[in-house]
Amino acid sequence: MRVLGVDPGLTRCGVGVVEGVPGRPLTMLGVGVVRTPVDADLGHRLVAIEQGIEQWLDEHRPEFVAVERVFSQHNVRTVMGTAQASAVAMLCAARRGIPVALHTPSEVKAAVTGTGRADKAQVGAMVTRLLRLAAPPRPADAADALALAICHIWRAPAQNRLQQAIALHTAQATAPKGRTA
Repeated sequence: MRVLGVDPGLTRCGVGVVEGVPGRPLTMLGVGVVRTPVDADLGHRLVAIEQGIEQWLDEHRPEFVAVERVFSQHNVRTVMGTAQASAVAMLCAARRGIPVALHTPSEVKAAVTGTGRADKAQVGAMVTRLLRLAAPPRPADAADALALAICHIWRAPAQNRLQQAIALHTAQATAPKGRTA
């Protein structure tokens, strides 16, 4: 499974591609950051993020895109920018028919470090270890993008089985009942 992880942000949008399957060593195929100038118009910044993500999709051809789920922070302006960058990533993937999964920061931290309260340094250290890298990816947004991809690779099979079970249960519950004579 090849996954593009996206840690959305208007100034720095982390991107990272990981390939692998649960229970086997993972391979990093690329990591980076799509940057936009702080003083640029919002529309131009979103176009720059779109162009950057499109380049990553063209180059790496992921099967899935994992995006950090936007959560409420104290700074509404930061949340808005993160949500807008997140939407651009989802749009780029949807345009190509690539499935998108959203993972919360605590889900990602728990998957990669074992605790949902890990700090950035712990996430970076575990990403470095899991991908057998010489040093943690910099900036932290890049490491977070790789962590998102790792989280998706490890969690997707279980999530898919759960969704299939729910769909089967729903289908059985809504199926017309047979008549008895």
